[in-house]
Amino acid sequence: MPIATSALLTDLYQFTMLQTYHAEGMNEPAVFELFSRRLPPERGFLLAAGLEQALDFLENLRFTSAELDWLSGCGRFSPEFVATLEDFRFTGAVDALPEGTAFFANEPVLRVIAPMSQAQLVESRLINLIHFQTLIAAKAARCVLAAPDRLLVDFGMRRAHGAEAALLAARASYLAGFAGTATVLAGMEFGIPLFGTMAHSLIQAHDHEIEAFERFAAAQPGNVTLLIDTYDTEAAARKLVDLAPRLQQRGILIKGVRIDSGDLAEHARQVRQILDASGLSAVTIMGSGDLDEHRLAELLAAGAPFNGFGIGTRLDASTDAPTLDMVYKLQEYAGRPRRKRSEGKATWPGRKQIYRQIAENGIFAGDCLGLGDQPRPGEALLQPVMRDGQRLAPPESLADIRERVQRQLAALPSALRANRIEPYPVIIAPELQELAAQLDRETH
Repeated sequence: MPIATSALLTDLYQFTMLQTYHAEGMNEPAVFELFSRRLPPERGFLLAAGLEQALDFLENLRFTSAELDWLSGCGRFSPEFVATLEDFRFTGAVDALPEGTAFFANEPVLRVIAPMSQAQLVESRLINLIHFQTLIAAKAARCVLAAPDRLLVDFGMRRAHGAEAALLAARASYLAGFAGTATVLAGMEFGIPLFGTMAHSLIQAHDHEIEAFERFAAAQPGNVTLLIDTYDTEAAARKLVDLAPRLQQRGILIKGVRIDSGDLAEHARQVRQILDASGLSAVTIMGSGDLDEHRLAELLAAGAPFNGFGIGTRLDASTDAPTLDMVYKLQEYAGRPRRKRSEGKATWPGRKQIYRQIAENGIFAGDCLGLGDQPRPGEALLQPVMRDGQRLAPPESLADIRERVQRQLAALPSALRANRIEPYPVIIAPELQELAAQLDRETH
């Protein structure tokens, strides 16, 4: 069985709690909500992502005979409890933000309503799936905002934290507005456009740089993008000026060059001049090498004539903010609202809804976190996506999600669109505050 689909891909305490619930007969309906308690200092907003994989996980959650045998033999669980897992299925309901929706601290991105055993068991994997893609999508969106008219490509697979992370980072960055990825499997799995050039090793393997360029062009006549900074960037550009007419006689055009090291802005300016002076103004210049939204802004502010960028490590590992304070907390059990009161980690109880205010100019004006059964003015963001363990609609296309992201980014307040960290107003509805105060007055 693939690791990513195993029902045992969870924390041990999920099973220890499930055995307790079983022993006490506690399997009334439970409501859990998944949200980020606070935003990292480096993020002014988040983008909901990973819902497709989360729903797929819930629909297909099963225990194999091998997993049940292992649980029986590990010495931790009673035979009676393990027997209850034989026909385990998720039969609950899910409400969620559509993928690509901008959200903020304390706002639920997903809600699960199911018998306690089901709602509890899925916690760890749901956080795992939603947290990672949301993290990467938010980082990618900041790159898109920093370079809105440039082609951006995910180059980060080799530095991603594992195979699944590499694949899902390609998906998350694409839905956030990237043009594509270098990760080939993402092309097959998700239909994401693939982009790639060459490595320095191909140049080094040849005795002469121009020979490497010519042979690569012959092998990839429809995708001639050449890496030109192995030895001397400007000298390599001049070699292309000599090579281009010979290739053109064979019906091959040089589409672009990539610069991966040194003073990227200055190299790009020099290369652009060399190419333009020789009639190669149609050849694009792509930059790569430890880039993120901050470096993109610097390069473009300096007038560097890049047509696109490959973003790698700092995207797929989200190096400036590698985690979100994302949690999955019980908000209601057996028909009664529940509230965690831990110092610094208190939760707002009950089934909640996000009500978004939108100004006349189409810009987000602020959100209200309220109770779902007491509507407030504004657009209600959480939508039903699963009932009785089954999706309510086919999976959204990535094209539709990308369009939503474009609308969401365009509607952000100007400071957030400029990647400045400025608090976005999220008020707590009075009735929600009163419910929390009422629960605080109860003794436990």
